[in-house]
Formats: sequence, C-alpha cells, structure tokens
Amino acid sequence: MQSGIDVNHKELAQRAESLIRHTSNRYLTTVKIAFRAKQRRFDDFDGLLDDSMIKPVQRAIIEMSDEQDQPDLLPG
Repeated sequence: MQSGIDVNHKELAQRAESLIRHTSNRYLTTVKIAFRAKQRRFDDFDGLLDDSMIKPVQRAIIEMSDEQDQPDLLPG
C-alpha cells in the first residue's frame, strides 16, 4: 500500500474466512460486511473519522472479526 499503514493480507483473509466459517448464512454475513463498509466509507467522506488509509471493506472485516473473537469488547 502507499500509506504508512500496512495491512497483512494473509491475516485479513484468515479473518474473513473465520467470519464466514462461524456463520450459518454466508450471504447474510457478506451483506453485513458490505453494509458496514458502506457506513465507514460515508463516515470517512463526511470527515467524522480520521483519514484512514485502510479500505472500508478491510476495516469492516477487521472490526467484525474482533467482535466475533472478543465479544466482551462490545459496549452494553
């Protein structure tokens, strides 16, 4: 990548596979990833988030994987 942030593509692929493997509906999980990525893209566009060099889909996969692996991090 051109930015100072380097995404480990092998780890990203493993996280995506883990999300798909632990779901009963692959299509629904794919739609959730796409929806979250779309939200993040618009947040970035509005300037609400820092100028992140990680693509929205990559960030969505990382976030959802973290939520799956560590549910105690979720508020509430």
